[in-house]
Amino acid sequence: MNNEFNPYSAPEATVVDVADHRPREVAGKWLRFGTLVIDYICFYISAALFGLIVGMLFGPAGIVAIRKMPSIVLGSLMLLSFYCFFEGIWARTPGKLVFGTAVVNLQGEKPRFSQIVGRTFCRFIPFEAFSFLGDGDGWHDSIPKTQVVRVRGR
Repeated sequence: MNNEFNPYSAPEATVVDVADHRPREVAGKWLRFGTLVIDYICFYISAALFGLIVGMLFGPAGIVAIRKMPSIVLGSLMLLSFYCFFEGIWARTPGKLVFGTAVVNLQGEKPRFSQIVGRTFCRFIPFEAFSFLGDGDGWHDSIPKTQVVRVRGR
């Protein structure tokens, strides 16, 4: 059979690199502060909804069970769940969605889930919020090797 016109041969195509080669624009401190405010508002709303759902499902016994748990433990578990859920699935929290930013690894790709968990645990370091006052990224970015970049308009 002639190789020129073999209907069973694999098709030939040129592979074009379609990767985005534009430089990443790292989100500024004020933009990140805005996302923090939106995220904390959404976090408190989700915490209230959690309490409401527990109260509706389990009644007074559920509320008593929540009140027996130390506030620091309950709040930490809820904050861990909030950030791991949103950043683990979409690499974006509600605040990042509003302001057009996302979490990426240093290669510009979606971070691994372990990096997201590490980011979230770093938020519990005392005075971590002040780590943004320096020239570099905050500790919850520098330790797990992530960045928050602008993605709107891309």
